[in-house]
Amino acid sequence: MKNILPWFALKSVPGVGRYHFKRLIDHFKSPELVFEASRAELLELDGMSERLVSAIKQHKMPEQVKKELDLVTQKGYWIVTMTDNDYPPLLLQIPDPPPFLYVYGNLDRSIKNVAVVGSRNATTYGISTTKQLCANLASNGITVVSGMAIGIDTAAHEGALMGKGKTIAVLGSGFERVYPSENIKLFHKIAANGAVISEFSLMTEPEAHNFPVRNRIISGISLGTVIVEATKRSGSLITARLAAEQNREVFAVPGSIHSFKSTGTHTLIKQGAKLVEQTQDIIEELEPLIQGHAATENTNQNKTADKLPPFSSEELTVYKALGPYPVHIDELVRKISLKPGKLSSILLKLELKEVVLQTPGKLFSIKTKNMK
Repeated sequence: MKNILPWFALKSVPGVGRYHFKRLIDHFKSPELVFEASRAELLELDGMSERLVSAIKQHKMPEQVKKELDLVTQKGYWIVTMTDNDYPPLLLQIPDPPPFLYVYGNLDRSIKNVAVVGSRNATTYGISTTKQLCANLASNGITVVSGMAIGIDTAAHEGALMGKGKTIAVLGSGFERVYPSENIKLFHKIAANGAVISEFSLMTEPEAHNFPVRNRIISGISLGTVIVEATKRSGSLITARLAAEQNREVFAVPGSIHSFKSTGTHTLIKQGAKLVEQTQDIIEELEPLIQGHAATENTNQNKTADKLPPFSSEELTVYKALGPYPVHIDELVRKISLKPGKLSSILLKLELKEVVLQTPGKLFSIKTKNMK
């Protein structure tokens, strides 16, 4: 695993919240450079006080961090930081993205994500409607995002799996404290067909205040959020509000006018959320956004390709899996599913082409222009 200790160190500085963290990384590009910066350089940033700068300059790494990282490796989890290629691109657009995410499974750069959330105490209608909707979304190549809670969330994940597609679960607890506990099998199934992610350390309990915090990730990682069965005081409406604040689409599935469990979704429709009667209602709304992003990605890739030597398809796959921060070869094996011997051969070819740098400990990174 690459050296991410500086990321944990910066996150553990008292007073450095998500907003400060993003501002620091946007300016200095890495936690290492934040710690190396002078007091004067740090104070130049908006929102940086003398007290906070002193906390950064005097901070020491908590002892439990190394134990945490050992457990991450032992359990087969991995960590993606906001400067890594695998970090969800849509999540970078919100004002307070997690500095890094714990990941179980495979996370890719696709933006074809739709969040589907709703009541924990769902009706038979809500469960069956959600499963069918999410199965259809998955079969159309859309990744279903939800929070793995009981009720609508569980139905959303199960529907995506029924549709033989991908799904992402965002937890409000750590991976070693899966909540609800009855979804432990689902936890592993999701990881095998997508990813489970969390910004919380492995042993974090599912405390109530964690869930509104994680909801910003559910909406932030998605192009749109669909609400199925929600009362006027439902936590799902928090996710809908966050989606609107993040300039994402909001959808609502209507229910019976006689059911109080649909009062929240009906209120959303009155406020301008798009009414969903079938899967196509969602796809038609999001298709222009998906096509626009694909065009931008292709343009960026073409610009990059002009500056690089010719690659085989396998070399390009390995190159795209690397970033500016060193990654251990074992992590690359997990990420791109190549046998170690084959991967070593490709990495050697990329080194000979002077686009990849190997550092002691079998660590690899993209070679930047100023490296000789």
